[in-house]
Amino acid sequence: MVSSPAPPRDTARLVRTVIWIVLAAAVIGGVAWYAVFAANKEQNAAPPAPGSGSEQLVRENSYRLTAPAVEKAQLVEFLDFECPACGSIHPVVEELKAEFGDRITFVNRHFPLAAHANSGQAALAAEAASQQGKYQEMANRLFDAQPQWAGQQQSQAPLFRTYAEELGLDLAQFDAAVADQETEERVLADIADGEALGVHGTPTFFLNGEKLTLTTKAEFRQKLADAVK
Repeated sequence: MVSSPAPPRDTARLVRTVIWIVLAAAVIGGVAWYAVFAANKEQNAAPPAPGSGSEQLVRENSYRLTAPAVEKAQLVEFLDFECPACGSIHPVVEELKAEFGDRITFVNRHFPLAAHANSGQAALAAEAASQQGKYQEMANRLFDAQPQWAGQQQSQAPLFRTYAEELGLDLAQFDAAVADQETEERVLADIADGEALGVHGTPTFFLNGEKLTLTTKAEFRQKLADAVK
């Protein structure tokens, strides 16, 4: 396939400017939860420092789903619980976690997309569950039931609350956590780190700090196998 010649410098700059304007407008006007989150952020909050990639990739409070005695690699996934691709690859990640979890630390980070009306609320539900030690269980439930709620425009928060009940969570504590601004800020912090790292879609994986480009399950597995040699 023959590539088109690159546009002149000024034209390229104009194209990038237009794209950013369109994306910004979509984010502002597209999804209510994201606007609410942004409005609740402290006005003087500092953005992530550029160049501090390792600090942005895995934070102290990031969800480490495995804890190998001897860590040979880290696999970080930025995910959106409403994203069909994330739902499709979730069983694959679970298989790889079972196979390599004794050598690789698997880390989850939130990156709900503006195009998905309930992805932010799902992230809040997972965060609230994590405060009762059930992050992984809620994450699995959200993905397993994704066909039931993904793509809906009305809020699925009541449904997510039923998942919390099924998991045996204290519902009063769960409700308080969902409504807590600190829970929102936790999700926003992951989004900010993802953006600083060049994440634009989900799922996005980083293996030992390198963003992966994957096409097949076999390729995914081979990259992990190579990382633990």
